[in-house]
Amino acid sequence: KANNADSLLFYRMGDFYEMFFEDAVEASRALGITLTRRGQHLGQDIPMCGVPVHAADDYLQKLIGLGYRVAVCEQTEDPAEAKKRGGKSVVRRDVVRLVTPGTITEEKLLNPGDSNYLMTLARIKGGDKPHYALAWIDISTGIFRLAETDLYRLLSDIMRIDPKELIVADTLFHDEDLRPTFDLLGRIVSPQPAVLFDSATAEHRIARYYHLTALDAFGTFSRSELSAGAAAIAYVEKTQFAERPALGPPERENSASTLLIDPATRANLELVKTMAGDRNGSLVKAIDRTVTGGGARLLTERLMSPLTDVARIQARLDSVSFFLDAQRLTGAVRQEL
Repeated sequence: KANNADSLLFYRMGDFYEMFFEDAVEASRALGITLTRRGQHLGQDIPMCGVPVHAADDYLQKLIGLGYRVAVCEQTEDPAEAKKRGGKSVVRRDVVRLVTPGTITEEKLLNPGDSNYLMTLARIKGGDKPHYALAWIDISTGIFRLAETDLYRLLSDIMRIDPKELIVADTLFHDEDLRPTFDLLGRIVSPQPAVLFDSATAEHRIARYYHLTALDAFGTFSRSELSAGAAAIAYVEKTQFAERPALGPPERENSASTLLIDPATRANLELVKTMAGDRNGSLVKAIDRTVTGGGARLLTERLMSPLTDVARIQARLDSVSFFLDAQRLTGAVRQEL
């Protein structure tokens, strides 16, 4: 628990994952399950609650949806082996999986029509003003993008991407200039050790992930973008343990290529959810006739990030016109999809 202080600890005991102390109080309230007691600590009853192992994914889905992070602690040896060390020996256990809103890959826990972005925010001080950058990754699809931003448009850019989790350096988390933004974003913001954002080693860490010696083939990135990108990769490695998600090469996104929509306007437009936070009644719900999860994600992305580049707008309209003029082909493509 000490190593995963920001997570609820699912502690495997037989056919149940048990939670203790504050984790138990928090989980019982979030999941609507019974809070019990087990033993005492410093003269006080120890709060406890548990969920069956066979139904754990359903409970994980609810916790992740509420913005919690969960560390899953499993038995790593046979109970018979533990008994050889003495009758009261505790079976060895270890955290084998970290489940966080931005790094889940299990199909059961993901809505195929929604992107599931993990985002990092980096700041590099230097010159006349600090430089900010965002990196966002969808582990389930391999998307990896970077973009510069500034204090004025920061909240707008974050809400445009709509990440499930925003990772920031613990030193940045307490910055007075950013406090209003983090307060508005709420539980999705997670402070992490500042070493994840070390700009001096950022390029090397990204290159190492792709088994490259340099990032020249991927393009040119600013120091702040490299810092955000390296932090995103470090967090993925931290949560995925032995897994190594297949990420596409980092793509630099020009912030001027999409329309800036301030948070209040975005909320009032109800593009992907209503003012009450429901998808039903939103614009995307009204117009979404896609037949695949990938199509639904692309439609949502285009609604959230309207283009400002005339050539790209025209190319998109040309592709729409093509399918409108080829009704038989359109039907065949939809059937195949």
